[in-house]
Amino acid sequence: MPVSVVLGSQWGDEGKGKLVDCLTDKMDLCCRAQGGNNAGHTIVVNGTKFDFHLLPSGLINPACINVIGNGVVVNVPALFEEIRVTESKGISCQGRLFVSSRAHLVFSLHQLVDKFKEAELGKTAIGTTLKGIGPTYASKASRSGLRVHHLYQWTEFESRFRQMVENKRKRYGNFEYDVEQELRNYKEYAEKLKPYVIDTIKMVHDAVKQDKRVMVEGANALMLDLDYGTYPYVTSSNTCVGGVCTGLGIPPRKVDNVFGVVKAYTTRVGGGPFPTEQLNAVGEHLQTVGQEIGTTTGRKRRCGWLDVVVLRYSHMINDYTLLNITKLDVLDQLDEIKIGVQYLVDGKPLESFPSDLSLLERVEVQYETHPGWKQDISKCKSFSDLPLNAQKYVKRIEELVGVKVGWIGVGPGRDAMIEMQ
Repeated sequence: MPVSVVLGSQWGDEGKGKLVDCLTDKMDLCCRAQGGNNAGHTIVVNGTKFDFHLLPSGLINPACINVIGNGVVVNVPALFEEIRVTESKGISCQGRLFVSSRAHLVFSLHQLVDKFKEAELGKTAIGTTLKGIGPTYASKASRSGLRVHHLYQWTEFESRFRQMVENKRKRYGNFEYDVEQELRNYKEYAEKLKPYVIDTIKMVHDAVKQDKRVMVEGANALMLDLDYGTYPYVTSSNTCVGGVCTGLGIPPRKVDNVFGVVKAYTTRVGGGPFPTEQLNAVGEHLQTVGQEIGTTTGRKRRCGWLDVVVLRYSHMINDYTLLNITKLDVLDQLDEIKIGVQYLVDGKPLESFPSDLSLLERVEVQYETHPGWKQDISKCKSFSDLPLNAQKYVKRIEELVGVKVGWIGVGPGRDAMIEMQ
């Protein structure tokens, strides 16, 4: 059975968790491939709200096995806390959640370094979540990080951890940090984590061989990809479809469906360029009605019109099979709705999304204007139930991006999703 992937097509917070939740009813495995607890997926089930950061959203389905792959960076105490909160809401993780022995560990040391680096950047700070994700991936890339399996080789773990702290002190000064307490903590964490730790590569490959249904849940989104996003205002992992292969050990030929999740407008958190941002009443309306507050950070999201230049670029890299448009209902009360369709610099169109941020800051966005529908669509159950102008808006997105829409979100609940026929 081929592997299906759900990816964010914009700057994150598109509502990927909800689509994963809808699809995992038909899946045997749900896997995370990259990122850490800087991700945030919110799902509402029968009035109960679940905020997932490290945990795969497939936990909602009691028949689904959940995997945290080798490409994920794991903050162990944060993982335990998330398990505790999830289980307090009636969802069991025991025997259903597994962590790769190859995943790298996020320490409180990495979170300190994250703060130091942001302070150094001053006005040009990235606006990271300060969860230590970037410094952990930096440790991984410099071959000085520690992986989950090192917890069970304690002498080596302790030696390498002390060296890691010493190296950071050489770089950032003799900052206060209780090495002995952290080591005591991790000795306890190691035993508690042990039942979850396996070779996830073998587990996923066995599932594919046995014709089981595998879903991969992307974290963050294409425009935050380390290579393809608005660098340096990006995350520290590959959030594209390629990151699925490296983050789980899945061969590219096993990936069959790539579903792109698209918010009906555009948002982003933190610094960086945002061509269609609306610093006006429209932006405030989208922020308020859409409840655009970050699941992980609690920060208000910046809001603007849908940007098709971004979506076409995103599709170029991920080759989406179908799109899921989310939060279409947030546009219900607008008189008119705009779509950014082209970037101009000095009156000349750009052929693609630019790598140079100084050029991106100079773009003039060319918009199409569409009439709003001015009515509540939250009770709509089929495409034909939608007002004609809402239908036209969806169809226009299909035409501009060149990908069919498979699902439309019209509210926060798991039942507020129209499946296209």
